[in-house]
Amino acid sequence: MDCPVFKKCGGCEYAGLDYPQQLKTKEKKVRDLLSSLCRVHPIVGADPCCFYRNKVHWAYGFDGKRVLAGRYAEGSHRIIENDNCLLEDQECQKIQKTIRSLAESFKIQAYDERTKRGLLRRVLVRKGMATGEVMVVLVLVSPVLPGKKAFIKNLLEKHPSVKTVLINVNTRTDSMILGGKTINEFGRGFIWDELCGVRFKISPESFFQINHDQTEKLYALAIEAADLHDGDKVLDAYCGIGTIGLCAAASAHSFGDGSKCTETSEAGRGILLTGVEVNRAAVSDARENARVNEGKAKFVAADATEYMMDAASRGEKYDVVFLDPPRAGTTEEFIRACEALGPKRIVYVSCDPVTLARDLRIFTKHGYAPKYAVPLDMMPLTGHIETMVLLLPQGR
Repeated sequence: MDCPVFKKCGGCEYAGLDYPQQLKTKEKKVRDLLSSLCRVHPIVGADPCCFYRNKVHWAYGFDGKRVLAGRYAEGSHRIIENDNCLLEDQECQKIQKTIRSLAESFKIQAYDERTKRGLLRRVLVRKGMATGEVMVVLVLVSPVLPGKKAFIKNLLEKHPSVKTVLINVNTRTDSMILGGKTINEFGRGFIWDELCGVRFKISPESFFQINHDQTEKLYALAIEAADLHDGDKVLDAYCGIGTIGLCAAASAHSFGDGSKCTETSEAGRGILLTGVEVNRAAVSDARENARVNEGKAKFVAADATEYMMDAASRGEKYDVVFLDPPRAGTTEEFIRACEALGPKRIVYVSCDPVTLARDLRIFTKHGYAPKYAVPLDMMPLTGHIETMVLLLPQGR
């Protein structure tokens, strides 16, 4: 796959390989790490394997002569301009190009990291792939955008799919994309997207998987592994805005005929979902998502490990635990909390097979054995691999 800047950018380290070879390489990595622990299924590939990123972030800068806009080269703050990135959704790229042109027309000065002068630092464009709704976040060092009304009017005329425009004020000197203050300038301040038939509210700070189609495949695998029965109590740890748990709850509605009903449950009531997340803004969105989807769910702003240990001390039991931690993986304290809670099934979704292998070995010390793993290519052309693992109590 040809990209004119892939050697400079570093974002597509697999761009020089055809897609079957990319999949083979990724699957081998997972097998090398996990095959001694459990059975590894063939990798789930993507179709299409380009233009999948629903979140497109361009940095702005000034080289002393002209405005620069594009992605940072891997491991640096050097801006690489590329108007036809193979990763980014094409509509989002067109919107980014329009904003760059408008910035030049309105003489909006790009931020210079060396002199700390200028206004426009970054532009974040997010798209709901199922709904077509687009969010634009202009990241500035000040809330004052010259010609703001005309700027937004021009943007909306060229791109009617843009449903909300926000200004985020970032005066930080570190690498954080967004600052602490966000001002809604047009629309609702968020967009909607759908996964597995469930609607989700996406705010500027929300974590939402960047490849819509592959995420639906991943969640289907996770729900299948969970083997949900009507009346099951489910804990969604690191739940974010509630995506995995609410998709699982929606799948449980199909149990209304009692076909998967346990002897002790009331047929048709679905699963009893609790989501735990330390980020309060994400919990607020999760509660709204549950309300919109009429899901039976409770979302709690708390540390997942502490919540689980407290629940275990009260004698609470859960049938299934989902966990989808950050790249660093989970902790031995969390794994001990799982052991104390005693779920029948644990479904681990990981974005790093190295930390996953480490955590699975720790799980085996605390009573849970991995049964099988399914790698999935969430980000074609890159080295990123998503993996779903089912763990059961040892001896089962």
